[in-house]
Amino acid sequence: MRLATVVFTLLLVPAPGPQEPVDASRRKAFDTILDLNVRDGFVYYRALKAERGRLEGFVNALATVAVDKLPKDEQLAFWLNAYNALVLRTVVDHYPIHGRFPEYPARSIRQIPGAFERLTHRVGGRSLTLDQIEQTILPSFNDPRVYLALGRGAVSSGRLRSEAFTATELERQLTEVANECLTRPECVQFDREGGKMSVNAIFSWREREFTAAYADKAPPAFANRSPIERAVVAFVQPRLLTTEKEFVTKNSFEMVYKKFDWSLNDLTGRGGR
Repeated sequence: MRLATVVFTLLLVPAPGPQEPVDASRRKAFDTILDLNVRDGFVYYRALKAERGRLEGFVNALATVAVDKLPKDEQLAFWLNAYNALVLRTVVDHYPIHGRFPEYPARSIRQIPGAFERLTHRVGGRSLTLDQIEQTILPSFNDPRVYLALGRGAVSSGRLRSEAFTATELERQLTEVANECLTRPECVQFDREGGKMSVNAIFSWREREFTAAYADKAPPAFANRSPIERAVVAFVQPRLLTTEKEFVTKNSFEMVYKKFDWSLNDLTGRGGR
């Protein structure tokens, strides 16, 4: 009788529902950081520094995540969030930034020695620089949109989102990243009188990845263009306004790379927090 009661009781216990992603709690913490401190890609760095405990907790938690055991989409969301969080911490660690290098704006993240190529961070059980994350890890996901999702702490970088990346929303988020890029003069700009299409230097930095993903998707009329030009056309054309599409379709423009603006994407002193 006791056995039957136990079996009956077990049958009444509801089956567990779908579990949240492994890093859900960490992602929610970063969500809060971004929601509080980021507006239209710009950051309240002074406020973030004053309340840096939550950011430190998130970054410290990145060190031990067994990221290679996660599903692919969760891995990519993890690395995008990790990169953006590490950029924020790098800036906060040195904020307010004082310039020494004349080739960059005085308050640029580039004024922090080795910010991208030398400073290392513990992430997923490894010691990595920001450049190593971008150049050795992200290419394995074969999606050039990710390079526009990186908040490099600069005006010309992709627009830092006010939400963390998640596996379940990743395709929507990356689609929005690509679409947003085309609405910003920092990403692409048309000079009809001068016959030029100016595009972000990121397309040049990540030429191999954009070419591999998009060059073969350009219309046949652009066959005589260089691989990266065909890739850029294939990437931007579906997202352009009618007049912009007409300009590109004429295929008489010169494509040039815009000078990357490394000015810090800082909202401090502009109202708000």
